Amino acid sequence: MSRHDEQLAHVIAEALTSYEQDVGALPGIQSDARRRCLIRQLVASDRRNRYVNYLVRADLNPVRLDPLSGKFDPLKAVALCHRAGRADEAFWMLFLFVHFGKHRLDGFRYAAEVYGRLGSGDRWSWINVSRDVEGFRDWMDANAEVVRGTDPHGFGNHRKYESLSGWSTNGTGAVVATYIEWVGPTLTHETNFLAAAAAANGDPSIAFDILFRSMTAVERFGRVARFDYLSMAGKLGLANVRPGRAYLVGSTGPLTGTRLLFGVEEEHSFASALDERLVELGHYLTVGFDTIEDALCNWQKSPDIFKPFRG
Repeated sequence: MSRHDEQLAHVIAEALTSYEQDVGALPGIQSDARRRCLIRQLVASDRRNRYVNYLVRADLNPVRLDPLSGKFDPLKAVALCHRAGRADEAFWMLFLFVHFGKHRLDGFRYAAEVYGRLGSGDRWSWINVSRDVEGFRDWMDANAEVVRGTDPHGFGNHRKYESLSGWSTNGTGAVVATYIEWVGPTLTHETNFLAAAAAANGDPSIAFDILFRSMTAVERFGRVARFDYLSMAGKLGLANVRPGRAYLVGSTGPLTGTRLLFGVEEEHSFASALDERLVELGHYLTVGFDTIEDALCNWQKSPDIFKPFRG
């Protein structure tokens, strides 16, 4: 670990001890191995979040925004668009990043080929898609098999059950169409985020919650997609939002990890109650709930032996 990571690990270890002294034991980390493993997962998750923060100021090659370059990276494209004052395109890149994900072998190919219209000379940019959503859905239906291609192919790990269909009720076309409807008739993302900020009186965690709930209107954007989209929007500087809790209701891995940490059997626990207990623990830790949520999800997969996970 780097010096920064070692220092963070020490701070987290002290925070866990303070919580146990003030509130009560954490049954899931009474063994030294499990405690060390959880701390390392928290540090690893924080490191990934620091990388996203770093992109805001990093020297990025413009080819990362070119879907035909072979180096297209929608997350880096978010930062590039945001710097250029293209806020809506930045949010659109973030949507593409979350919807398609990063395949473990195929990378961002799905996002690149859809955004780049398979090299046809135009782009499915935010302006083009939002103003011609039916045309986009027709294009997806006509080109789904070409985009799918041959192995390796696919959506990212958290999106592996998605479809490239343009007109099915749960395919990419429906997801994009309902996302555009969520943005609203002005087709300007800033309108939604400013309205949430105003309703939250400027509190970024309340604004996050308002937007998180409203995004249920987006087809196939479940708890993970909404949490990732809004968390990334905050970390990349697109909006003043951040999660004020882990949003365990509807989760799988994070909820399992929380149950393990607090030593609670599934039949004797409610996700909402555990969410509140985790909020209390979060007050002691120096990392955000995006870090806590990710770390618990990864820790429960191998609670005794640290294994790095890439999502």
